Amino acid sequence: MSLVSGPGRGGVPTNELPDDLQLFVDKHVKYIQSLDTRKNELEYWLTEHLRLSGLYWGLTALHLLGHPEALPRDETIDFVLSCQHTNGGFGAAPGHDVHMLYTVNAVQILVTIDAVDELERRGKGGREKVGKFIASLQDPSTGTFAGDEWGETDTRFLYGALNALSLLNLLSLVDLPKAIDHIQACANFDGGYGVSPGAESHAGQILTCVGALVIADRLDLVDKDKLGRWLSERQLENGGLNGRPQKLEDVCYSWWVASSLAMIDRLHWIDGKKLENFILRCQDPEMGGIADRPGDTVDVFHTVFGIAGLCLLKYPGLEEVDPV
Repeated sequence: MSLVSGPGRGGVPTNELPDDLQLFVDKHVKYIQSLDTRKNELEYWLTEHLRLSGLYWGLTALHLLGHPEALPRDETIDFVLSCQHTNGGFGAAPGHDVHMLYTVNAVQILVTIDAVDELERRGKGGREKVGKFIASLQDPSTGTFAGDEWGETDTRFLYGALNALSLLNLLSLVDLPKAIDHIQACANFDGGYGVSPGAESHAGQILTCVGALVIADRLDLVDKDKLGRWLSERQLENGGLNGRPQKLEDVCYSWWVASSLAMIDRLHWIDGKKLENFILRCQDPEMGGIADRPGDTVDVFHTVFGIAGLCLLKYPGLEEVDPV
C-alpha cells in the first residue's frame, strides 16, 4: 500500500457543500484501491519505510467502510509474510530492519483477514516466535518496550506490544505488572500521559497508555474525570480536535482523542455532531480520501483515522470499531 498523498484535497468551499454532509464511501474505496498503482511516482519509493503501516491503514479503512473484499486477500498475506525476518519480527517492507511498530501492524493485518495460521504454514516464524520477538524488547528493569535492537523506548511501543500479544493470546510472555508501573510513571498532574516519565501530555500517547491499561485490565488506575476534562478541551470551535493545547485541529485526533474518551466512557463530553461535520468537510468529494483539515492534501493515514472517528460516533452504515 502506497503512502503517496493526493492527488485530491480535502473539502470544497463551504458554500458548495450540501446542507446534509455525507460520507463518500465508494470514492474512498476507489481511492484506497488506487494507492498501489502509483509506482511511477517518487513519493511511492520515498515512503517505502511506511509500506506495511500503509497496508494496515488502508485495509482497516476498507473493513470499517464495509468493503473487506476490496483488497486481494492472498496478495495481502504474501506481502506481509515477505516482510518477516527469521527472528519472528517484521520490517516495513521486504529487506527493511525489524521494528515493533511493523510487527504489530503485521499481526493486526493477519488477525483482521483471519490469516494468523499462515505464520505457521509459510512464515519465517510462527505465532510463538513472533510473540517472543515482541517480548524480547521489554526492558526488565523499567517494564517499557523498545522499538528495535537500538533501544529507543516510547509508550507507543508498549501499547503496540500488549496489543499484538493480546491478539495472539500471548500476554503471558511479558511482565505485565512492570509494564503497568511504567505507564503510571508517565501519568501527569493534568490527567494525561506522555511519551515517557516527565514528558508533556499528548493525545496520541494518552491513547497508548489508556489502551494498554484496558488490555491489562487496569483501567481503574485512570482518573477518568480529570483525563476526560483534558481530552474534551481538545475540541476547537470548528468541531475538530487537536493533540495538545494551542495546536491546530487534525482529523487523526478524531481517533486518538475520541477513542480515549470512549474507553473511559466520556465520549459524550464533546460535541459529536460538530466533530462529524468536521471530518466530513475534510473529504475529497470527487476522488476520495480524507485530509488532516479542509484544503490540505488527502492521504491514507488521515483517511483511516477519519473513518474510525466516524465509527466511534456511530455514523450510519459504518462497521463498529473497538476503541482499544
